[in-house]
Amino acid sequence: MTTTAAPTTAPTLDDLREGPPTVSIERAAEYLGVSRAYGYRLAQNGHIPTIRLGARRLRVPAAALYKLLTEGETQTT
Repeated sequence: MTTTAAPTTAPTLDDLREGPPTVSIERAAEYLGVSRAYGYRLAQNGHIPTIRLGARRLRVPAAALYKLLTEGETQTT
């Protein structure tokens, strides 16, 4: 017996705009089209804006992620 996985669709900008005010690092990585591990690396290096909730929980503000996706990363010198 063979099974077929349901096709997964990439999240859209509309999903991001209409969703909760923050998303997980994993969800942010999905929006960016990168792996979960690379998403955490980007957050650790400051390429994805994050806020810390408690001692261990990191969240990505949806508005900041939307801006990153639509305008790109800004260069600071």
